[in-house]
Amino acid sequence: MAGTRVKARGESVFAERFGVFAECLLTGVWIAVASAGVVTYPAAFAAGARHLRRRTGHVGGGWREFVVDFRAAVGGGRVVGLAGWGAGAAVWVDVQAVRAGLPGGPLVGAVGVFALLGLVVAGMRAAAVWVPGDTWRALLAEAGRRTVLDPAGSFLLVGGLVLVGCSALLIVPLAVPVLGAVAAAAVAVEERYRHR
Repeated sequence: MAGTRVKARGESVFAERFGVFAECLLTGVWIAVASAGVVTYPAAFAAGARHLRRRTGHVGGGWREFVVDFRAAVGGGRVVGLAGWGAGAAVWVDVQAVRAGLPGGPLVGAVGVFALLGLVVAGMRAAAVWVPGDTWRALLAEAGRRTVLDPAGSFLLVGGLVLVGCSALLIVPLAVPVLGAVAAAAVAVEERYRHR
């Protein structure tokens, strides 16, 4: 057909892209369900990102592969999740200092919020490239470097987090499938950085 490229397996470009979009939304639901353990969100995000990498690479995968990846990532991922909650609690204390009017509170609060954003982005970038056998410590160290060296990609991920927050403010259940879109954004940011 004129104007429509067809993939080797007979799927139009539109159908392929719509399929990836639908897979992102479904993956968001999987990530949300796997994050129910409160400290398991890094492992859930890593398994979701790996699933989306398989999907965009035209490699088979589904719920079972997601579960296998989640189980492989959850060991060290729990420690990362616990540390993330600890960092969030520290920033909450900083914000309370700002509200109490303590001297230097606004500066400390701003530094704390920016540091937390940097940690979250580094965690997302680490999870986006995770494969079984990787250690979270090494992944986070490299992701921290990429977060600083690729500010445009990091800013895109912050935008994705804002999108999840806005979705949750409008319609709480809408934030669940949007998580998959943020995982896809993290995968895309890492691919973009790798090809630079």
